Amino acid sequence: MADTADDDDFTPAETARGRALRRAQTPWALGGALATGTLTLVLGLTPAGAGLVSAAGGPFGGSWAAEVLAGTAALVLLGRAVALPFGARVRAVRSRYGLVTQGWGGWAVDVLRGLALTLGLLLPAALGLYTLTGHRPDDWWLPGAGLAAVLVVALSFLHPLLIEPVFNRFTPMAASPLRDSLLALARRDGVTVRDVLVADASRRTTALNAYVSGLGSTRRIVAYDTLLETAAPREVELVVAHELGHVKHRDVLTGTVLGAVGAAVAVVLVGLLSRWGPLLDAAGADGAADPRSLPLLAALAGLIGAATGPLQAATSRRIEARADRHALELTGDPQQFIAMQRRLAVANVSDVDPPRLLVLLFGTHPSATRRIAAARAWRPAP
Repeated sequence: MADTADDDDFTPAETARGRALRRAQTPWALGGALATGTLTLVLGLTPAGAGLVSAAGGPFGGSWAAEVLAGTAALVLLGRAVALPFGARVRAVRSRYGLVTQGWGGWAVDVLRGLALTLGLLLPAALGLYTLTGHRPDDWWLPGAGLAAVLVVALSFLHPLLIEPVFNRFTPMAASPLRDSLLALARRDGVTVRDVLVADASRRTTALNAYVSGLGSTRRIVAYDTLLETAAPREVELVVAHELGHVKHRDVLTGTVLGAVGAAVAVVLVGLLSRWGPLLDAAGADGAADPRSLPLLAALAGLIGAATGPLQAATSRRIEARADRHALELTGDPQQFIAMQRRLAVANVSDVDPPRLLVLLFGTHPSATRRIAAARAWRPAP
Protein backbone atom coordinates (compact mmCIF):
# COMPACT_ATOMS: atom_id res chain seq x y z
CA MET A 1 0.00 0.00 0.00
CA ALA A 2 3.01 2.26 0.29
CA ASP A 3 2.77 3.42 -3.35
CA THR A 4 -0.90 4.35 -3.08
CA ALA A 5 -1.58 5.84 0.36
CA ASP A 6 -0.18 6.28 3.85
CA ASP A 7 -0.42 3.39 6.26
CA ASP A 8 -2.19 5.72 8.72
CA ASP A 9 -5.20 6.29 6.44
CA PHE A 10 -6.92 3.13 7.66
CA THR A 11 -6.35 1.16 10.81
CA PRO A 12 -5.40 -2.51 10.49
CA ALA A 13 -8.87 -3.41 11.81
CA GLU A 14 -10.61 -1.27 9.18
CA THR A 15 -8.48 -2.73 6.39
CA ALA A 16 -9.05 -6.28 7.62
CA ARG A 17 -12.81 -5.73 7.97
CA GLY A 18 -13.17 -4.52 4.38
CA ARG A 19 -11.02 -7.35 3.07
CA ALA A 20 -13.01 -9.91 5.05
CA LEU A 21 -16.30 -8.64 3.64
CA ARG A 22 -14.94 -8.77 0.11
CA ARG A 23 -13.70 -12.34 0.62
CA ALA A 24 -17.01 -13.41 2.14
CA GLN A 25 -19.33 -11.97 -0.51
CA THR A 26 -17.30 -12.20 -3.73
CA PRO A 27 -17.58 -16.01 -4.14
CA TRP A 28 -21.36 -15.77 -3.88
CA ALA A 29 -21.60 -12.79 -6.22
CA LEU A 30 -19.34 -14.45 -8.80
CA GLY A 31 -21.13 -17.75 -8.28
CA GLY A 32 -24.46 -16.12 -9.06
CA ALA A 33 -23.09 -14.54 -12.22
CA LEU A 34 -21.52 -17.85 -13.27
CA ALA A 35 -24.71 -19.80 -12.58
CA THR A 36 -26.96 -17.44 -14.52
CA GLY A 37 -24.42 -17.18 -17.34
CA THR A 38 -24.17 -20.97 -17.60
CA LEU A 39 -27.94 -21.27 -17.62
CA THR A 40 -28.20 -18.67 -20.38
CA LEU A 41 -25.62 -20.50 -22.52
CA VAL A 42 -27.17 -23.92 -21.97
CA LEU A 43 -30.61 -22.67 -22.93
CA GLY A 44 -29.31 -20.63 -25.85
CA LEU A 45 -26.92 -23.12 -27.40
CA THR A 46 -28.95 -26.32 -26.99
CA PRO A 47 -32.52 -27.30 -27.93
CA ALA A 48 -33.45 -27.02 -24.24
CA GLY A 49 -34.18 -23.32 -24.64
CA ALA A 50 -36.38 -23.86 -27.68
CA GLY A 51 -38.28 -26.52 -25.77
CA LEU A 52 -38.76 -24.14 -22.86
CA VAL A 53 -40.21 -21.44 -25.14
CA SER A 54 -42.58 -23.90 -26.81
CA ALA A 55 -43.69 -25.36 -23.48
CA ALA A 56 -44.25 -21.89 -21.99
CA GLY A 57 -46.43 -20.80 -24.92
CA GLY A 58 -48.42 -24.06 -25.07
CA PRO A 59 -50.92 -23.31 -22.29
CA PHE A 60 -51.73 -19.99 -24.00
CA GLY A 61 -52.56 -21.52 -27.37
CA GLY A 62 -49.04 -21.91 -28.73
CA SER A 63 -49.43 -18.90 -31.00
CA TRP A 64 -46.51 -16.80 -32.15
CA ALA A 65 -47.30 -14.01 -29.68
CA ALA A 66 -47.89 -16.49 -26.84
CA GLU A 67 -44.50 -18.10 -27.39
CA VAL A 68 -42.76 -14.71 -27.48
CA LEU A 69 -44.39 -13.35 -24.33
CA ALA A 70 -44.54 -16.56 -22.30
CA GLY A 71 -41.07 -17.61 -23.47
CA THR A 72 -39.58 -14.26 -22.45
CA ALA A 73 -41.30 -14.45 -19.06
CA ALA A 74 -40.08 -18.02 -18.55
CA LEU A 75 -36.49 -17.09 -19.35
CA VAL A 76 -36.60 -14.12 -16.95
CA LEU A 77 -38.24 -16.10 -14.15
CA LEU A 78 -35.87 -19.04 -14.49
CA GLY A 79 -32.84 -16.75 -14.51
CA ARG A 80 -34.06 -14.92 -11.43
CA ALA A 81 -34.79 -18.20 -9.65
CA VAL A 82 -31.22 -19.39 -10.25
CA ALA A 83 -29.70 -16.07 -9.13
CA LEU A 84 -31.95 -15.63 -6.08
CA PRO A 85 -30.11 -17.93 -3.61
CA PHE A 86 -26.79 -16.29 -4.44
CA GLY A 87 -28.26 -12.80 -4.02
CA ALA A 88 -29.80 -13.82 -0.71
CA ARG A 89 -26.46 -15.14 0.48
CA VAL A 90 -24.67 -11.90 -0.45
CA ARG A 91 -27.36 -10.02 1.46
CA ALA A 92 -26.89 -12.25 4.51
CA VAL A 93 -23.13 -11.63 4.44
CA ARG A 94 -23.61 -7.88 4.19
CA SER A 95 -26.12 -8.03 7.02
CA ARG A 96 -23.49 -9.57 9.28
CA TYR A 97 -21.32 -6.53 8.62
CA GLY A 98 -24.07 -4.11 9.57
CA LEU A 99 -24.77 -2.87 6.03
CA VAL A 100 -28.38 -4.09 5.84
CA THR A 101 -31.24 -2.49 7.74
CA GLN A 102 -34.13 -3.97 5.76
CA GLY A 103 -35.91 -7.16 6.81
CA TRP A 104 -36.27 -10.18 4.58
CA GLY A 105 -39.88 -9.26 3.85
CA GLY A 106 -38.88 -5.86 2.53
CA TRP A 107 -36.12 -7.46 0.49
CA ALA A 108 -38.62 -9.89 -1.04
CA VAL A 109 -40.88 -6.99 -1.99
CA ASP A 110 -37.93 -5.27 -3.69
CA VAL A 111 -37.15 -8.48 -5.59
CA LEU A 112 -40.75 -8.64 -6.81
CA ARG A 113 -40.67 -4.97 -7.76
CA GLY A 114 -37.50 -5.50 -9.75
CA LEU A 115 -39.01 -8.55 -11.43
CA ALA A 116 -42.18 -6.67 -12.35
CA LEU A 117 -40.13 -3.79 -13.73
CA THR A 118 -37.96 -6.16 -15.79
CA LEU A 119 -40.97 -7.93 -17.25
CA GLY A 120 -42.68 -4.62 -17.91
CA LEU A 121 -39.71 -3.53 -20.00
CA LEU A 122 -38.75 -6.82 -21.66
CA LEU A 123 -42.15 -8.19 -22.68
CA PRO A 124 -43.07 -5.27 -24.97
CA ALA A 125 -39.46 -5.15 -26.24
CA ALA A 126 -39.54 -8.87 -27.12
CA LEU A 127 -42.89 -8.54 -28.84
CA GLY A 128 -41.59 -5.59 -30.84
CA LEU A 129 -38.42 -7.49 -31.72
CA TYR A 130 -40.26 -10.49 -33.12
CA THR A 131 -42.74 -8.28 -34.94
CA LEU A 132 -39.72 -6.70 -36.61
CA THR A 133 -38.04 -10.04 -37.41
CA GLY A 134 -41.30 -11.28 -38.89
CA HIS A 135 -41.52 -8.32 -41.27
CA ARG A 136 -37.81 -8.14 -42.08
CA PRO A 137 -36.28 -11.56 -41.35
CA ASP A 138 -33.11 -10.92 -43.37
CA ASP A 139 -32.07 -7.52 -42.02
CA TRP A 140 -34.18 -6.93 -38.91
CA TRP A 141 -31.08 -5.90 -37.02
CA LEU A 142 -30.69 -2.69 -39.03
CA PRO A 143 -33.87 -0.96 -37.79
CA GLY A 144 -33.53 -2.92 -34.56
CA ALA A 145 -30.20 -1.22 -33.86
CA GLY A 146 -31.78 2.21 -34.23
CA LEU A 147 -34.71 1.30 -32.00
CA ALA A 148 -32.36 -0.10 -29.34
CA ALA A 149 -30.41 3.16 -29.31
CA VAL A 150 -33.61 5.21 -28.95
CA LEU A 151 -34.75 2.97 -26.10
CA VAL A 152 -31.48 3.48 -24.20
CA VAL A 153 -31.78 7.27 -24.52
CA ALA A 154 -35.43 7.20 -23.43
CA LEU A 155 -34.69 5.05 -20.39
CA SER A 156 -31.80 7.30 -19.38
CA PHE A 157 -34.09 10.31 -19.40
CA LEU A 158 -37.02 8.55 -17.71
CA HIS A 159 -34.97 6.63 -15.11
CA PRO A 160 -35.11 9.30 -12.37
CA LEU A 161 -38.81 9.92 -13.01
CA LEU A 162 -40.20 6.41 -13.36
CA ILE A 163 -37.67 3.83 -12.15
CA GLU A 164 -35.87 5.35 -9.17
CA PRO A 165 -39.17 6.05 -7.31
CA VAL A 166 -40.04 2.34 -7.51
CA PHE A 167 -37.30 1.56 -4.98
CA ASN A 168 -36.83 4.75 -2.98
CA ARG A 169 -38.83 7.69 -1.71
CA PHE A 170 -37.40 11.11 -2.45
CA THR A 171 -38.22 14.23 -0.49
CA PRO A 172 -36.94 17.77 -1.07
CA MET A 173 -34.17 18.70 1.33
CA ALA A 174 -35.46 21.15 3.91
CA ALA A 175 -34.19 24.71 3.77
CA SER A 176 -30.83 24.72 5.53
CA PRO A 177 -27.29 26.03 5.20
CA LEU A 178 -26.26 22.68 3.68
CA ARG A 179 -28.93 22.89 0.98
CA ASP A 180 -27.88 26.46 0.21
CA SER A 181 -24.22 25.44 0.01
CA LEU A 182 -24.96 22.53 -2.34
CA LEU A 183 -26.98 24.73 -4.68
CA ALA A 184 -24.27 27.40 -4.51
CA LEU A 185 -21.66 24.75 -5.31
CA ALA A 186 -23.63 23.74 -8.41
CA ARG A 187 -24.01 27.37 -9.50
CA ARG A 188 -20.30 27.99 -9.04
CA ASP A 189 -19.66 24.97 -11.21
CA GLY A 190 -22.03 26.24 -13.89
CA VAL A 191 -24.38 23.28 -13.44
CA THR A 192 -28.14 23.81 -13.35
CA VAL A 193 -29.99 21.46 -11.02
CA ARG A 194 -33.71 21.28 -10.46
CA ASP A 195 -33.64 20.47 -6.74
CA VAL A 196 -31.79 18.78 -3.89
CA LEU A 197 -33.53 15.58 -2.80
CA VAL A 198 -33.03 13.17 0.08
CA ALA A 199 -33.37 9.43 -0.62
CA ASP A 200 -34.62 7.20 2.20
CA ALA A 201 -31.72 4.77 1.80
CA SER A 202 -31.62 4.06 5.54
CA ARG A 203 -34.60 1.72 5.29
CA ARG A 204 -32.35 -0.65 3.34
CA THR A 205 -28.73 0.07 4.18
CA THR A 206 -26.22 1.96 6.28
CA ALA A 207 -24.05 2.67 3.20
CA LEU A 208 -23.33 6.28 2.27
CA ASN A 209 -23.77 7.83 -1.15
CA ALA A 210 -24.95 10.79 -3.19
CA TYR A 211 -25.36 11.38 -6.89
CA VAL A 212 -26.63 13.79 -9.52
CA SER A 213 -29.47 12.20 -11.45
CA GLY A 214 -31.24 12.98 -14.69
CA LEU A 215 -30.66 14.94 -17.86
CA GLY A 216 -31.68 18.50 -18.60
CA SER A 217 -34.88 19.46 -16.80
CA THR A 218 -34.87 16.24 -14.74
CA ARG A 219 -31.42 16.85 -13.20
CA ARG A 220 -31.29 16.91 -9.39
CA ILE A 221 -28.81 16.35 -6.59
CA VAL A 222 -29.74 13.28 -4.55
CA ALA A 223 -28.18 12.53 -1.16
CA TYR A 224 -28.71 9.40 0.92
CA ASP A 225 -30.20 10.20 4.30
CA THR A 226 -27.44 8.01 5.77
CA LEU A 227 -24.84 10.39 4.37
CA LEU A 228 -26.60 13.46 5.75
CA GLU A 229 -26.94 11.88 9.19
CA THR A 230 -23.31 10.81 9.59
CA ALA A 231 -21.03 12.99 7.45
CA ALA A 232 -19.88 16.51 8.15
CA PRO A 233 -21.43 19.14 5.86
CA ARG A 234 -18.09 19.78 4.15
CA GLU A 235 -17.76 16.07 3.42
CA VAL A 236 -21.22 16.05 1.88
CA GLU A 237 -20.14 18.97 -0.30
CA LEU A 238 -17.09 16.99 -1.45
CA VAL A 239 -19.25 14.00 -2.41
CA VAL A 240 -21.59 16.28 -4.37
CA ALA A 241 -18.63 18.09 -5.97
CA HIS A 242 -17.46 14.73 -7.30
CA GLU A 243 -20.91 14.05 -8.71
CA LEU A 244 -21.06 17.51 -10.26
CA GLY A 245 -17.85 16.57 -12.04
CA HIS A 246 -19.80 13.91 -13.91
CA VAL A 247 -22.26 16.54 -15.07
CA LYS A 248 -19.58 19.10 -15.90
CA HIS A 249 -17.76 16.61 -18.08
CA ARG A 250 -21.06 15.38 -19.56
CA ASP A 251 -20.44 11.87 -18.28
CA VAL A 252 -24.16 11.06 -18.03
CA LEU A 253 -24.79 12.32 -21.55
CA THR A 254 -21.66 10.63 -22.86
CA GLY A 255 -22.57 7.41 -21.07
CA THR A 256 -26.05 7.56 -22.56
CA VAL A 257 -24.66 8.10 -26.06
CA LEU A 258 -22.09 5.33 -25.63
CA GLY A 259 -24.78 3.07 -24.20
CA ALA A 260 -27.00 3.79 -27.19
CA VAL A 261 -24.15 3.09 -29.62
CA GLY A 262 -23.20 -0.04 -27.69
CA ALA A 263 -26.79 -1.29 -27.75
CA ALA A 264 -26.99 -0.65 -31.50
CA VAL A 265 -23.70 -2.48 -32.15
CA ALA A 266 -24.80 -5.38 -29.94
CA VAL A 267 -28.06 -5.72 -31.89
CA VAL A 268 -26.13 -5.77 -35.16
CA LEU A 269 -23.74 -8.43 -33.86
CA VAL A 270 -26.58 -10.54 -32.48
CA GLY A 271 -28.44 -10.18 -35.76
CA LEU A 272 -25.46 -11.28 -37.85
CA LEU A 273 -24.57 -14.17 -35.56
CA SER A 274 -28.18 -15.36 -35.42
CA ARG A 275 -28.05 -16.00 -39.17
CA TRP A 276 -25.32 -18.61 -38.76
CA GLY A 277 -26.79 -22.01 -39.49
CA PRO A 278 -24.80 -24.07 -36.96
CA LEU A 279 -25.92 -21.78 -34.13
CA LEU A 280 -29.57 -21.99 -35.18
CA ASP A 281 -29.30 -25.77 -35.47
CA ALA A 282 -27.72 -26.03 -32.03
CA ALA A 283 -30.49 -23.86 -30.58
CA GLY A 284 -33.27 -25.80 -32.29
CA ALA A 285 -34.67 -22.73 -34.06
CA ASP A 286 -35.57 -22.20 -37.71
CA GLY A 287 -34.42 -18.58 -37.82
CA ALA A 288 -34.38 -15.26 -36.01
CA ALA A 289 -38.13 -14.84 -36.65
CA ASP A 290 -38.84 -18.12 -34.85
CA PRO A 291 -39.74 -17.38 -31.19
CA ARG A 292 -37.71 -20.44 -30.25
CA SER A 293 -34.61 -18.36 -31.06
CA LEU A 294 -35.24 -16.24 -27.96
CA PRO A 295 -32.75 -18.13 -25.74
CA LEU A 296 -30.12 -17.97 -28.50
CA LEU A 297 -30.48 -14.20 -28.84
CA ALA A 298 -30.27 -13.84 -25.05
CA ALA A 299 -27.13 -15.99 -24.94
CA LEU A 300 -25.44 -13.99 -27.69
CA ALA A 301 -26.30 -10.71 -25.97
CA GLY A 302 -24.96 -12.09 -22.69
CA LEU A 303 -21.68 -13.13 -24.29
CA ILE A 304 -21.21 -9.69 -25.84
CA GLY A 305 -21.92 -8.04 -22.49
CA ALA A 306 -19.46 -10.28 -20.65
CA ALA A 307 -16.74 -9.72 -23.25
CA THR A 308 -17.03 -5.94 -23.01
CA GLY A 309 -17.34 -5.85 -19.21
CA PRO A 310 -13.64 -5.23 -18.42
CA LEU A 311 -13.48 -2.42 -20.99
CA GLN A 312 -16.55 -0.79 -19.47
CA ALA A 313 -15.01 -1.11 -15.99
CA ALA A 314 -11.74 0.48 -17.12
CA THR A 315 -13.60 3.36 -18.75
CA SER A 316 -15.62 3.86 -15.58
CA ARG A 317 -12.50 3.99 -13.41
CA ARG A 318 -11.01 6.72 -15.60
CA ILE A 319 -14.23 8.70 -15.47
CA GLU A 320 -14.41 8.41 -11.68
CA ALA A 321 -10.78 9.53 -11.31
CA ARG A 322 -11.54 12.57 -13.46
CA ALA A 323 -14.57 13.40 -11.29
CA ASP A 324 -12.31 13.20 -8.22
CA ARG A 325 -9.96 15.73 -9.77
CA HIS A 326 -12.90 17.96 -10.57
CA ALA A 327 -14.04 17.85 -6.93
CA LEU A 328 -10.56 18.90 -5.82
CA GLU A 329 -10.43 21.72 -8.37
CA LEU A 330 -13.91 22.94 -7.43
CA THR A 331 -13.33 22.92 -3.67
CA GLY A 332 -9.54 23.21 -3.36
CA ASP A 333 -9.77 21.08 -0.22
CA PRO A 334 -7.73 17.86 -0.49
CA GLN A 335 -7.73 17.26 3.26
CA GLN A 336 -11.52 17.15 3.46
CA PHE A 337 -11.60 15.07 0.29
CA ILE A 338 -9.34 12.54 2.01
CA ALA A 339 -11.53 12.61 5.11
CA MET A 340 -14.58 12.04 2.91
CA GLN A 341 -12.99 9.09 1.11
CA ARG A 342 -11.99 7.56 4.42
CA ARG A 343 -15.51 7.96 5.81
CA LEU A 344 -17.09 6.40 2.72
CA ALA A 345 -14.69 3.46 2.74
CA VAL A 346 -15.16 2.72 6.44
CA ALA A 347 -18.94 3.19 6.46
CA ASN A 348 -19.39 1.08 3.32
CA VAL A 349 -16.93 -1.56 4.62
CA SER A 350 -14.92 -1.33 1.41
CA ASP A 351 -11.79 -3.30 0.63
CA VAL A 352 -9.52 -0.27 0.41
CA ASP A 353 -6.89 -2.07 -1.72
CA PRO A 354 -8.53 -5.01 -3.55
CA PRO A 355 -6.66 -7.55 -5.71
CA ARG A 356 -5.59 -6.18 -9.07
CA LEU A 357 -7.41 -8.89 -11.04
CA LEU A 358 -10.75 -8.06 -9.43
CA VAL A 359 -10.19 -4.38 -10.15
CA LEU A 360 -9.36 -5.07 -13.81
CA LEU A 361 -12.38 -7.29 -14.33
CA PHE A 362 -15.04 -5.63 -12.22
CA GLY A 363 -13.78 -2.42 -10.58
CA THR A 364 -15.86 0.57 -11.61
CA HIS A 365 -14.08 2.96 -9.19
CA PRO A 366 -10.45 3.41 -8.19
CA SER A 367 -9.68 1.90 -4.80
CA ALA A 368 -9.90 4.13 -1.74
CA THR A 369 -6.13 4.08 -1.30
CA ARG A 370 -5.55 5.24 -4.88
CA ARG A 371 -8.13 7.99 -4.57
CA ILE A 372 -6.53 9.25 -1.39
CA ALA A 373 -3.05 9.08 -2.91
CA ALA A 374 -4.26 11.06 -5.93
CA ALA A 375 -5.69 13.71 -3.60
CA ARG A 376 -2.37 14.03 -1.78
CA ALA A 377 -0.56 14.37 -5.11
CA TRP A 378 -3.02 16.96 -6.43
CA ARG A 379 -1.86 20.56 -6.72
CA PRO A 380 -4.01 23.52 -7.75
CA ALA A 381 -3.43 24.84 -11.25
CA PRO A 382 -1.13 27.88 -11.27
